[in-house]
Amino acid sequence: MKIKEIEKKFLPKIGSKNESLRMEWTEKALKNIPAGLKILDAGAGELKFKKFCSHLKYTSQDFGQYDGTGDKKGLQMKDWDNSKLDIVSDIINIPLPDKSFDAILCTEVLEHIPEPILAIKEFSRILKPGGNLILTAPFCSLTHFAPYHFYSGFNRYFFEKELKEFGFEIKEITPNGNFFSFIAQEIRRIPYVVENNSKKRVGIFSKMILFLTLMVLSKLDRNDKNSNEVLCFGYFILARKK
Repeated sequence: MKIKEIEKKFLPKIGSKNESLRMEWTEKALKNIPAGLKILDAGAGELKFKKFCSHLKYTSQDFGQYDGTGDKKGLQMKDWDNSKLDIVSDIINIPLPDKSFDAILCTEVLEHIPEPILAIKEFSRILKPGGNLILTAPFCSLTHFAPYHFYSGFNRYFFEKELKEFGFEIKEITPNGNFFSFIAQEIRRIPYVVENNSKKRVGIFSKMILFLTLMVLSKLDRNDKNSNEVLCFGYFILARKK
């Protein structure tokens, strides 16, 4: 059996579900919005959540300057399509009247905004009273989409303070992952980082060590007690505008 086949069959899943868990939560949150309401996808990028908004009146917004390669540093997407955006503007100054939307979606965007607090203020302005803000953001993230990466992440206390400051009531704040799953994610990333940032390569012996480490982390994860208070992928937040 080849190494890749062994990895696929026996490698623990821990550390591989950051994005899939976020997608599942966001899809559920969007589907819970009553049909026919108006939603703004703020920082929509390539509109990957539009498919979950077919029952809503969907509008996308983004600053539209990222091209997939950025400054060629850190983690980049290589290709990026901004051509389908409805509104191209600064997220802290969206050219729409007050109380324009029943809901706002903003997922994995705040770390790319120089002034994220002003973005929350703008969301409060254009969201109707009683409207929902669906928000996700990393607790800790590697440099990506550079040079448009200004914060490595946000603690739950940031959201509890700033959302309240701008008239939001938090209905849910759920950590995505925990200490062990985050460490496992970065261990999984080691071969990629070595390939792109080192003169050496990860050999078979090193891969065995990484594999065994993931096995240990998987066992620790199964016995976890609130290690997300120390470290996690990020947070899922549902807030209501008062």
